[in-house]
Amino acid sequence: MADPKGFMTTPRQDWPRRPVEERVRDWDEVYVPGALLPIISKQADRCMDCGIPFCHDACPLGNLIPEWNDLVSREDWRQAADRLHATNNFPEFTGRLCPAPCETGCVLAINQPAVTIKNVEAAVADRAWELGFTPPRPPDRLSGRTVAVIGSGPTGLAAAQQLTRAGHTVAVYEKDDRLGGLMRYGIPEFKMEKHHLERRIEQMRAEGTKFRTSTVVGRDVGAAELRSRYDAVVIATGATAWRELDVPGRELAGVQQAMEYLPLANRVREGDLAESPMSAAGKHVVIVGGGDTGADCLGTAVREGAASVTQLDIYAQPGGDRDEDAEPWPTYPKIYRLSAAHEEARDLETAPAADADARLFAASTLRFTGDGDGHVRSLHLVEVDAARRPVAGTGRTLPADLVLLALGFSGPDRGDGLVEQLGLGMEPRGTVARDAGFGTNVPGVFAAGDAARGQSLIVWAIAEGRAVAAAVDRYLTGSSRLPAPIGPYDRPMTV
Repeated sequence: MADPKGFMTTPRQDWPRRPVEERVRDWDEVYVPGALLPIISKQADRCMDCGIPFCHDACPLGNLIPEWNDLVSREDWRQAADRLHATNNFPEFTGRLCPAPCETGCVLAINQPAVTIKNVEAAVADRAWELGFTPPRPPDRLSGRTVAVIGSGPTGLAAAQQLTRAGHTVAVYEKDDRLGGLMRYGIPEFKMEKHHLERRIEQMRAEGTKFRTSTVVGRDVGAAELRSRYDAVVIATGATAWRELDVPGRELAGVQQAMEYLPLANRVREGDLAESPMSAAGKHVVIVGGGDTGADCLGTAVREGAASVTQLDIYAQPGGDRDEDAEPWPTYPKIYRLSAAHEEARDLETAPAADADARLFAASTLRFTGDGDGHVRSLHLVEVDAARRPVAGTGRTLPADLVLLALGFSGPDRGDGLVEQLGLGMEPRGTVARDAGFGTNVPGVFAAGDAARGQSLIVWAIAEGRAVAAAVDRYLTGSSRLPAPIGPYDRPMTV
């Protein structure tokens, strides 16, 4: 603890965002470049190095937060990077995409703003790359064992990197033409620029991990054949089976799933398309679903030049402070938060009213209506109470040329035949069944991440990738020195 009074003398200061009018004209990350490093050491000084650091328990990875906060406060970037990478393969991802449950668990958060843990993490990760502290770490010797990892999202990449470093020969199979899963085609560039992803993939290639893109296991290569070729298989396909909205008018053109819309915008950024065929330019856009995917759609639509953007959330608007009775510290509270995308929609007056939030809370979609050409033109909604019952007299209509459904995901996509060809057991909720050691009912086949856990956070995905790697290593060799930060049933989903 470099400054025992740091939390009393230094106010919280977050990584500043670029002005709205500037950032909506490009797809660069929303933060001011170079503005984090000058403030981060003093922010790390606010960490109290608690005797019982609840931030550890709040983080699924068990990040050594007080340790690297102390090192950052002293500007010892090498040691800070070592401590950060000891528990997290990809801190530059989580430092940008994780909702930071660790900050909710910060002891300071009991009665004042928490330490900017997420910002410190991003600063350490970026500084480590700048200073050359993240070289490839190939194994000293190979084990002679082979592993196939299906899926190249954060779970698959974390599992593959850990297993490669343990000496196994690992091949990652990805159905898309580029690696990264939802980090590639789901997360917009303004939340995480793709060079962060490319850099890690090149590091993994240098370590010896093999990648097979544009390969759908179950169709392009048989799942049973793959199992026979490798000593172990890790299923890390994510939860990509989207939830539907069964209301009249769903069949109208212009009513699309969020994950039909977002990949096209990302492909424009990759140079595959000159313009998205689902572009929101000049359109009245309504997003059904109040989560992060909906916010990603909102920020994308604003940048594409939408005439208006409205996001519907079926839940009532939460308050600005924690409900100490229902959600006491250190649990993750449901409070009112304004993301960068919501800030952009409000300031650009694409919200329902000037200076208002682009979200309509406690709103339930009744139906869509269109014109003579079969294209959606209106969304009809009604306000609901806490039990989601319609409130009489609250019906209204929104103009809608493009409707994006962002209602979450139920489990892995079953269309590729992977589950059936392997004969995998499934849970009633649609996820792959597994035991406490990540093993499925098929010997040598393991499941981790959203495919087995259900839709969750990137920090959980990486934690599960690291843990399943330890389980596979133990299966192949009888023991493992790889860290196993969690078990699949150790804790409920944090957010």
